[in-house]
Amino acid sequence: MLDISYIRQNPDEVLAMLHNRQLASEIQKVNELLALDNKRKELVKKSDDLKSLRNQRSKEIAERKKRGDKSFGLELEEIRKIADVEGMELAKVDTDLGQFEEEMENILLALPNKLHASVPTGRSAADNQIYGEPVAFVHDLDFPVKNHLELGKSLSILDFERGAKVSGAGFPAYIGKGARLERALINFMLDMHTERHGYTEVFPPFLVNRESLRGTGQWPKFADQVYHIGEDDLYAIPTAEVPVTNLHRGEMLDTATLPISYAAYSACFRREAGSYGKDTRGFLRVHQFNKVEMVKFTRPEESYAALEEIRSHAEAILVALKIPYRVLLLCSGDISANATKCYDIEVWSPAEQKYLEASSCSNFEDYQARRSNIRFKPDGKSKPEFVHTLNGSGLATSRLMVSLLEHYQTPEGHIKVPELLQRYTGFEEI
Repeated sequence: MLDISYIRQNPDEVLAMLHNRQLASEIQKVNELLALDNKRKELVKKSDDLKSLRNQRSKEIAERKKRGDKSFGLELEEIRKIADVEGMELAKVDTDLGQFEEEMENILLALPNKLHASVPTGRSAADNQIYGEPVAFVHDLDFPVKNHLELGKSLSILDFERGAKVSGAGFPAYIGKGARLERALINFMLDMHTERHGYTEVFPPFLVNRESLRGTGQWPKFADQVYHIGEDDLYAIPTAEVPVTNLHRGEMLDTATLPISYAAYSACFRREAGSYGKDTRGFLRVHQFNKVEMVKFTRPEESYAALEEIRSHAEAILVALKIPYRVLLLCSGDISANATKCYDIEVWSPAEQKYLEASSCSNFEDYQARRSNIRFKPDGKSKPEFVHTLNGSGLATSRLMVSLLEHYQTPEGHIKVPELLQRYTGFEEI
């Protein structure tokens, strides 16, 4: 979340950020926050004054008792009555103070992150900017191409109907060589990130508590997007970002260990509330999918270089697999609430004739670290600072699988397995 000191000192900057994010309705919350903050400061002063007075009275009573002041006994009962009234007043002030602080925290938790200066101003996804040139690879598709649904059904490697029977729409089942290919993709990406890119592998829990969602920004703003297990008050993770980032929640990190880089596979679960009416065929929109996530903890001055590094690591997967793609720099009206800057990487679908998002790479600066209390002590300084956190999909397999199946299909309706994946699959063709 944002630092209240930053909001106090830069209210116009915060209001401009909300306007650029197309969140003008949130502006009133900032005004409410600053009003609460002023009342809170008044109550803090009143509380401090009352506590100081109480301490003075206690000290006076102790000194007069020590001196054996004979007249003191006559005044003691009156002093005690005054102290009782002051004590009740102090209790009320502290209660009111707690309520103000709770209201302030609720507003702070709901406010989005600030935006980096390089983020283009825009209203929607239509205003996102293509970053660099789209990357193309030659695939011989000089024949009527099938989409991933047709290929999956004809080759008996994907079964959306039986998945829906078991769980509901949006829960795909991978069968036979389709399951093997999915596992090959996951293992290939984990090996690439750990062996070539220097990440430490993590296999995280797939269920988390509310504090973990709060720490990475999914709670309370996106509570309607996550699956909740009421009996245990646990939540199915929407991404491995949540458990992996929270591994260091509440910790003071050793400066010498920074940057910390993790790569983690997880299944991801998303309710996709409010997405009705959008294209839901096959892998285009699902409630469960697989993803390899990259997460970094860095010093503040290193985080934007780390963002470019994460993006390049995600791109390296697509280059290795020879999947055509492009990179988008998200505009202010389309970037996620938690990110200060974000790249989306989209793979080309020859059957759909459009790009499909397969990765998002984001810098959160200290937004998540402040919520999760993840700090370090900079060299030569005694005061701790919050780390910067970043993550990137490296990559989500669902949209990647769409592009892979469609680009590697043959005129006969078979699938050629990319050479780099063959040592994981054990076969060259489906």
